[in-house]
Amino acid sequence: MADWGFELNKEKRERKKPRIRFEDLILFEDDRVIVINKPTGISSLSDREAVLNIGDMGKSYHPEATLAHRLDKATTGILILAKGPDMYREISGIFARREVVKHYITLVYGKAAFEEQVIDLPIGITGKGKARIDFENGKESLTVVDTIEKFRHCTLVDCMPLTGRTHQIRVHLMSVGFPLVGDITYGGKNLYLSEIKRNFNYNRKEEEPPINKDFLLHARGISLPLPGDTEDSTFIAPLPKKFETALKILRKYDQ
Repeated sequence: MADWGFELNKEKRERKKPRIRFEDLILFEDDRVIVINKPTGISSLSDREAVLNIGDMGKSYHPEATLAHRLDKATTGILILAKGPDMYREISGIFARREVVKHYITLVYGKAAFEEQVIDLPIGITGKGKARIDFENGKESLTVVDTIEKFRHCTLVDCMPLTGRTHQIRVHLMSVGFPLVGDITYGGKNLYLSEIKRNFNYNRKEEEPPINKDFLLHARGISLPLPGDTEDSTFIAPLPKKFETALKILRKYDQ
């Protein structure tokens, strides 16, 4: 049989990463702001390990677009970019005065029964850039946590950070015994189908991929008083496919 090179072409397609267009990330835009749904794996600002970042992508789309806040590289969801320096100063002031309500959803290991639980633990940064609970030199850090849905091995939770410390949600949840699924840096571990599906046999000759494919932390919604408006504006970001897929698997096999 002739070799038409189908396997070679397949390998080339797999190596070629899909192009991310900034326009496709936009949830809302007017003459003041651009609101996007950030995908995983892209830094908010310049990253030595990657060419692509949201800050540069935003400026390519609009020359005066500036990020008003940040998300971790692996975190998905709502990001706001201000159009122009004046609008950036105004929105930065809104964040600084804590007039912004933010909701994140995440998956944690263990059965958590949160009910508007306030985690009030100061956070400091180590010399290596890792966050930790620091009662001597840490800054005030507050997170309100609610349980959304329970599974046998993990829990879907809603987190409302009242402060904006580095890795705040990840550190706070770890500190109360519920690290994020897949967050190896802060005490978490991956979740595998073989762990939750009864009588599941995986090909032991290959390494089983985790259900989570990284930690799942999504900036689901944000409300804030945009300049010129009489009421707060609220924006909601749909869950990424990998998060939806993980939840479908849990609802089917981990009830």
